[in-house]
Amino acid sequence: MTNLAVISILFAVAAVFGWISARWLKLPITIGTMLLTVLTSMALMGTGIYAPGIHSWAAALSLQIDLRGVILHGMLPLLLFAGSFLLDLEELRKEKIAVTLLAVIGTVTSFFLVAELMGVLGGWRAPWIEYLLFGALISPTDPVAVLEMLRRTRASKTTRAQLAGESLFNDGVGAVIFITLLEAAQGTQPTVWSISETLALKAGGGLLIGIAGAAFASHLMRRLTSYQVDILITIALAFGGYAIAEVLHISAPLEAVAAGIALRYFNRDQPTEIVAHNSVHGFWSVIDEVQNSILFVLLGMAIMTVTLDKTSVREGTSAILVVNAVRLVAVAALLGLLRLLQPTRRSSTLVLVWGGLRGGLSIALALSVPEELGRGWIVAATYVVVVFSIVVQGGSLNWLLGWLSRTRPAA
Repeated sequence: MTNLAVISILFAVAAVFGWISARWLKLPITIGTMLLTVLTSMALMGTGIYAPGIHSWAAALSLQIDLRGVILHGMLPLLLFAGSFLLDLEELRKEKIAVTLLAVIGTVTSFFLVAELMGVLGGWRAPWIEYLLFGALISPTDPVAVLEMLRRTRASKTTRAQLAGESLFNDGVGAVIFITLLEAAQGTQPTVWSISETLALKAGGGLLIGIAGAAFASHLMRRLTSYQVDILITIALAFGGYAIAEVLHISAPLEAVAAGIALRYFNRDQPTEIVAHNSVHGFWSVIDEVQNSILFVLLGMAIMTVTLDKTSVREGTSAILVVNAVRLVAVAALLGLLRLLQPTRRSSTLVLVWGGLRGGLSIALALSVPEELGRGWIVAATYVVVVFSIVVQGGSLNWLLGWLSRTRPAA
């Protein structure tokens, strides 16, 4: 099957399932799209005996798509840039301490606790390094899933800024831990100094490249009045900065986040007749929505390539309980610390816990795990957590917000 045919099928599925979700199911488009894709994929998997031709065609289509490559090297640059560029900078500035605590301390704490509890519940059937790898890739919240959820919910500005900021910045921490563990498992013995150096180099380098690229892009945008050129400059910044970061082996996700936030900051005081704010904002809003729909279709199709036997389903169920229990403990502790540092700041623990979604980035990292390090059960458990996170948690957050508003109107 040609690449054009694959792309056509993905857009057609996203369009049809999106229409059904909005017209009949009355679900958020991305949630309904992923749910329908998962159900359709499971139905196609069940046709192997009765219609082997259809089953073989669907399996071949799914295997033809390099999900890890598509996410990490195709969609992620635009999704992260769009998400950070569309943020409310003033609210993010107010919540910088909360975001730092959740993104750094929260991620590291979650990483250790998830690994330990998964080992205990699993009876240590796998080596400890496999549980550590799983803890590293599942602990960071997913910026794409979180930002998509926040756009369709009634969360407060404070909660939006905390969840969005955490999800955008904790991937750098989680990625460094994950990469360091992979190197250790393959023979390299990292030290505390080497880990700190790697974190500073990859995270700091990504932030610097993103800010420098945004400054140059902002300068170009102010020298010419053309919304078409402004849009092209932002696209070049989103893709080009990410590509440069990958070549330099620094954090490409953090580069994209820094570029989006910095460009918004540098252009904030420029009049519309100089920088086409509305046109650029509208363009990235549309790009974000379309790519999210395609991504959720891809995640739904991925079930055809995941081995879901009794063991993996059990691991996935345990992972759902462990990940949410650990996040509850970590968020509650960090919000308690935040209230000591900033007595006037208030946040909802339940909303932050339930809104910490996992998504495509976790699956992409899971697909990076070698077979000899437990790739089979890690991918399956990650997939179960991601589906539950997006469909159940993401789909019910509005209900949780409504329930909290009725039970605690003062808050």
